[in-house]
Amino acid sequence: MFLSEKEETTINSIVENIKNEYQANIDQFSQDIIISHLETLLNYSERFYQRQFITRKKTNHQILDRLEALLTDYFNSDNLVSKGLPTVQYISDNLNVSPTYLRSLLKTLTGMNTQQHIHEKLIEKAKEKLSTTELTVSEIAYDLGFEHMQSFSKLFKTKTKISPLKFRQSFN
Repeated sequence: MFLSEKEETTINSIVENIKNEYQANIDQFSQDIIISHLETLLNYSERFYQRQFITRKKTNHQILDRLEALLTDYFNSDNLVSKGLPTVQYISDNLNVSPTYLRSLLKTLTGMNTQQHIHEKLIEKAKEKLSTTELTVSEIAYDLGFEHMQSFSKLFKTKTKISPLKFRQSFN
């Protein structure tokens, strides 16, 4: 994160105030004043951190596009069977951002964290297979990287409020 000159001045000013208070003659108000300055510093830090998600909209949307492409490629490959679901670390590594930054970015832009995006893509792929193939639910669960159909069914029902079988039956 890069700060503007004004933001940097604000931060430096608060740090200088803390330093001055610490080095001054300590009295009954010193601790409260230092704590107050620290709270102000943290509030500004949070503001500047969150502001980057607003001011970098084009870059952020590029990351969203890259995330979507990465998940699509992953779910269309044989990786699910051989490696299982992609991890948050795998996603962030491939997008060249930290997991924490990615989570904050996605939460700000979409209201969902990285794991929720992975699950959304998984459910999308499961719905596609349930509605367009004759594979059994067990075969679909295996194709999507699940060792046990029950785990897949539980996640599917949690996310869609309907079992995979009932979802499939809604197409017949």
